[in-house]
Amino acid sequence: MQSITDGMLHHHKHCDDEFAAAEEAAHQADWTHCQAAFGRFRKSMEGHFQTEETILFPAFEQRSGMVGGPTEVMRTEHAQMRGLLAQMETALKARDKKGFGGAAETLLVLMQQHNMKEENILYPMCDQALGGETQLLQKIAEALEANA
Repeated sequence: MQSITDGMLHHHKHCDDEFAAAEEAAHQADWTHCQAAFGRFRKSMEGHFQTEETILFPAFEQRSGMVGGPTEVMRTEHAQMRGLLAQMETALKARDKKGFGGAAETLLVLMQQHNMKEENILYPMCDQALGGETQLLQKIAEALEANA
């Protein structure tokens, strides 16, 4: 991983691809494929959130002294997305195409807005504050790889 921005952006793309596969399977009412795709997507998303919340954000907050700023906003949005993932899981179990699609649509909008803030603002700030810390970059890369 060359930079925090590059690594996290790559993992965003991975999560987006998994999301698209789950959404398409639900649209086709292919519940077996949807369950598998959604499982991969949810694992990737949760791993991404955990990497940020337990590794990246604490390191950034410690180095920058910014606590309760952009990282707190991201944590709040992670909680909102976790709620939507739970709604999608419930709809999937019920084979509720409309419920799954509605929660997925809301999640997509939230993910797009969230990712734009991270990719254009927060990650570059993290690179500036932490970019030279090769051990941290390695730890982030390993955590993301475990959830790819």
